[in-house]
Amino acid sequence: MKKNRWKKGIALFLSITAIFTGSMIPTQASEYWPQAPETASPCVMVMEMNTGAVLYEKNADEVHYPASITKIMTTLIAIEKGKMDDVVTFSADAVYKNEGDTSHISRDLEEQMTLEQCLYGVMLESANECAYAVAEHIGGGDVSKFVDMMNEKAKELGCTNTHFNNTNGLPDEQHYTSTRDMLLIARAAYENEEFRKITGTKVYVIPPTNKHEDETTLHNHHNMLYPFRTAKYIYDGCTGGKTGYTVAANSTLVTYAERDGMSLVCVVMNAQAPAHFEDTVNLFNYCFDNFQLFNIAENETNYTSAEQKNAGTLNTNEPFVDIDKDAGIVLPKTAEFSDATSKIVYDDVTNDTVGTIEYTYAGHEVGKADIVKTNVQVPEYKFSNQTDVSEEAQTEETEHVSKIQIRMSTIITVVVVVLVLLVLGIIIKKVADNFYIIKHNFEVRKEHKRLFKREKKRNKRRRRRR
Repeated sequence: MKKNRWKKGIALFLSITAIFTGSMIPTQASEYWPQAPETASPCVMVMEMNTGAVLYEKNADEVHYPASITKIMTTLIAIEKGKMDDVVTFSADAVYKNEGDTSHISRDLEEQMTLEQCLYGVMLESANECAYAVAEHIGGGDVSKFVDMMNEKAKELGCTNTHFNNTNGLPDEQHYTSTRDMLLIARAAYENEEFRKITGTKVYVIPPTNKHEDETTLHNHHNMLYPFRTAKYIYDGCTGGKTGYTVAANSTLVTYAERDGMSLVCVVMNAQAPAHFEDTVNLFNYCFDNFQLFNIAENETNYTSAEQKNAGTLNTNEPFVDIDKDAGIVLPKTAEFSDATSKIVYDDVTNDTVGTIEYTYAGHEVGKADIVKTNVQVPEYKFSNQTDVSEEAQTEETEHVSKIQIRMSTIITVVVVVLVLLVLGIIIKKVADNFYIIKHNFEVRKEHKRLFKREKKRNKRRRRRR
């Protein structure tokens, strides 16, 4: 009986707790993540580049040959290490090792082109002799040094399943990557303005060189950007990319697209043509149709800069820390910004940042924002022979720091108080209930004792009469 009463008490406690806490802690929406289309390609990944949010992935960590999408890394290293007006001279190895059945634009021995012209050849026509010549130039005549730079960059970007052994992507057992790693490389390359210009060019003309009297016209081979072989896959918003193919690698594809403020990159590997184009088109449509970008600084209410008080001429009216104004998150169009879950982490504290706000939704990482220092300088004032400025005003100016207010702590405090009050209420109720039971038992025992004394007196009287 007592056990059942305790069960009822606990159930009541939990029910009341759920009611109170549920009204104070922000409730999540249904956390619906849109259903993605089926893909024929075995290895696919799509990311929103501004936020780093992965919107779709399939076998992203499988290791495969990349083929010519390798040249994205080749181009990135060349841009970072060289100058666009550098003169590149084609060696015998560059010319004769990279013709035949491989992609090329028929350069001649000792031909000279600028580094910029070579990179257009690399990205638009997938010219292997251009990739080799660029590597020789940047590597000081040693292609292996350039390949080392490629591998170092891959590690820097967080690639864990990648090793490069050449600059062009021709089959090599020691030359491999994964869809996820390739996406990291493609994203990093797209952050470079010069790379974006090159990869987004549809047609480029190389002027006459010391070995060619005529111009050389280059055409982008990416059919979603330029109808190189077909106009079937031309995609509104496509901003560039790179194709790849070898018998060992099958078809590989990297594609960039921008629309409605979102910047997407899609990587497809080990595909059978034309599935790499078809899957990319379908996934881009899926992402643009079902997701939207939110600016964090414009929508965040849980972490805000404290309101600044007016301190007269001493006040800069600028916070010392603030949320990165360019940062965003990607959510389904059915969700609101407040539906995302956030937390502050302090793992990446630098001279410019004091922490990071990370966001998740429906089990997906959807973006983050740095809490950045604003580098506000407090001006110095000389107060000699001045008595109108109080010590209080000076203190307010020097200590006027905008702090990130974490509302969650307030919520937790309220919840704890409510829980304590509920526990006390239950205890009081239990004590009250037991009080009446104890009182009743006491009265019963008192009556029994009275009757016992009475009966004892009667027995004494009977003995005396005898």
